[in-house]
Parts: sequence; structure tokens; C-alpha cells
Amino acid sequence: MPVGLSLHVGLNKVDPARYDGWDGTLMACENDARDMAEVARAGGFEDTVILTDDGTVENITAALREAAGRLRTGDMLLFTYSGHGGQIDNLAGSDDEPDRQDETLVFFDRQFLDDELYREFQRFEQDVRIFVLLDCCHSGSAIESVREMLTPQALQTQFQTRDPGRIEAASRLMPLLKQQQIAARDRSFYTDLQRELKDGNGGSPAQNAVLIGACQDNQLASDGQINGLFTEQLLTVWRNGAFRGDYRTFHRDIQKRMPAIQSPNLYTTGRPTFLDQKPFTI
Repeated sequence: MPVGLSLHVGLNKVDPARYDGWDGTLMACENDARDMAEVARAGGFEDTVILTDDGTVENITAALREAAGRLRTGDMLLFTYSGHGGQIDNLAGSDDEPDRQDETLVFFDRQFLDDELYREFQRFEQDVRIFVLLDCCHSGSAIESVREMLTPQALQTQFQTRDPGRIEAASRLMPLLKQQQIAARDRSFYTDLQRELKDGNGGSPAQNAVLIGACQDNQLASDGQINGLFTEQLLTVWRNGAFRGDYRTFHRDIQKRMPAIQSPNLYTTGRPTFLDQKPFTI
């Protein structure tokens, strides 16, 4: 029988010592991780949950690599992340980002590039099924820059305010000024990393992965008191497993419940043959 492993990451804050004093406090990310782990367990997955202080690059990549060592053709990985999202200039000049930005997951100790996550997925056997859920800002697929979308009007529509402090508290956005400061401070590190990823990923086949992101790359994801807005609507649609339909239907039903300014994205790599299956099915 196929094996299912799941990894659920939820960060309600980051290490201020690594982000120039910013701790990125959020409310609902740990709850998201726990709730998604419950969904996974109900589906027969063996789950691992990583929360806040433990959400380092080392710990998360170690868990992914352990899964890569165990899963074989026909098995399934479920990876969920709730926390801040960011963007960083594609300093190495890679051609895979039309907006010249790398999207990032804001782990406890540093930003983790989208290409780094893809590199971890490449460690899995080619026919392992990979399902990814990202409840963070800029989580779509890499389409256009957030700086072209975050107008005062758009922000007021989504968060009913133009106050940057209130927007930061209500969303999973790593503040743009902080993104710029961190990028400038660590420019050499990220340039070398992007160059390494560009050279290393170019010749490898695409993994068979399905991503549903909380929003497009040029949008923000809303936090919440109990769950993030995306995770809340996902759980509502899922109805403790009563949902009937495939991945496309699942995405569409979640999207229907979301405001236009936060539109979840369905994105695939490789040739996933499991799109017609019910989500969370091993």
C-alpha cells in the first residue's frame, strides 16, 4: 500500500535577532499547522508538526529530507506552511521568475527561497506525489511583483485600513521595508544561493507536485484569530472529509469563499497524474 508522510509548519513569530529586531508576530499559524495535521492523520498520513521556534531552515529541510529518504514511487508527501511570506530580488538573474523576484517562506531564522523548496522536492523519487498548501503572502506561482499591487486602495479593500501597522498585524506580509533591509544586509548570501540554485536546478526534471497557495504572488494573505483566512475556508470546504471532488474542484470551492483581493492559486509542476483524485488521499 502507498505510504503518506506529512509535514506541517506554523510560525507565529520569527527570531528578531535574525530579522533586525522584527519578530513578525502572528496569531493563527500554529493553529493552522495543528489543524492541517489533524486532517492528514484522518487521511492516514504519518504527520510531523514544526512550530515557531523550531521552524528553522535546518529543522524543516531535515524533515523534508527524511521524508525523501522514505517515500517511494506511488507514495505521497503533504507539506503545509503557515506564516509570513516575502519576496527578494532575483539577484543572480535567473530566467525562471518573470517579475525578477523570488518568493520566500519566512522561516524562524531566515527567508527560504521558493527555489530552495523546489530543490528539496527534487530529492524525492520522480513518481512520489507531492501536495503543497501555503497559507502566506505571495504564495501563488511567481507572476508579477507585489510592489505593483499593494496600492492604498487595494490594501483598504482587503483590510479596511491604510495604516501600515494595522495591515501588518492583520496580514501575513513581511513588511516591504524590512524585506529591503534584510535583502541589502544579506545580498552576498542570497546572490550566491540563487546562483547555486540556478546552476543546480536547470537540468533536473520537474517533480509531480500540486500547490494551492493562499493568494497570488501579488496579493496578501489574511491572518485570523483562530485560523488564517485561507486555512479557515479550506477546512470549511473539506468538512471533516465530507468534501467530494478532485483537486481542481477543491481549489475552486475554496476560491469561491475568498474575497477577490485574496484569490487562492492552483499551480502544478511536472505532470501530476493525481489531480483527479480526492485531496489528502494516499
